[in-house]
Amino acid sequence: MADSLPGEGTSPRILRSETVLVLALSLGASGVSALISFIGSLTKPGGLKHQAANLNTSYAPGRPWLDLAWQLFGIATALVPVALVAHLLLRERTGGLRVIGFDRTRPWSDLGRGVLIAAGIGSAGLAFYLVARAAGGNLTVVPESLPDVWWKYPVLILSALQNSVLEEVIVVGYLLRRLGQLGWTPMAALVASSVLRGSYHLYQGIGGFIGNMVMGVVFVLLYRRWQRVGPLVVAHALLDIGAFVGYGLLAGKVSWLPTM
Repeated sequence: MADSLPGEGTSPRILRSETVLVLALSLGASGVSALISFIGSLTKPGGLKHQAANLNTSYAPGRPWLDLAWQLFGIATALVPVALVAHLLLRERTGGLRVIGFDRTRPWSDLGRGVLIAAGIGSAGLAFYLVARAAGGNLTVVPESLPDVWWKYPVLILSALQNSVLEEVIVVGYLLRRLGQLGWTPMAALVASSVLRGSYHLYQGIGGFIGNMVMGVVFVLLYRRWQRVGPLVVAHALLDIGAFVGYGLLAGKVSWLPTM
């Protein structure tokens, strides 16, 4: 979306620098980290499917209270780039995150749309992952390996919420707004957002990259239609909650779910 520049005297050069810095502090850095991780997995003896991509792990095994403190610290600090984006958008005097549709003005609409998106993407995504892993193009994803303590599932839900807010606010709402202000075409911005989303999932393998890139295309198109990231945050949160909590409940109990 092509919007006016955020404030009198703000140059495109400053906007480009701001965007690069936001990405370097968040998901752009994650994309580089995922690429390095993928190269390591690719050059390691044995196929990709015999290696694990661990998502939610213990930071202090055998010390549950310290582990909980680290888990909450990690979730909170991961959201700092979202606070930075909110600050930068407030400087435009357009309502901060409200300008990208992350607010409480349409809760039921956002919830309903998010549920529908999650239902449509969830089953297709799981099927694609199983096929990609069987073909040797994906690591075995282990969504959680936390100890069986009372805070396990609450932390997994908080982690899912953190992922959804961070990714949708930055990779969809903020990035598309800035690229539009910088004169990028809608197609170029869609490609940039989608490839970025795929890049920081590359640690899972080629399947993770392609699957999330396709999801990115769908999310960008829906955002442009609705002008809100709210439904995307809901959908992403539901997808991650299903993956994290579902794996915790089903791993080792059903034959179709790969484990390590």
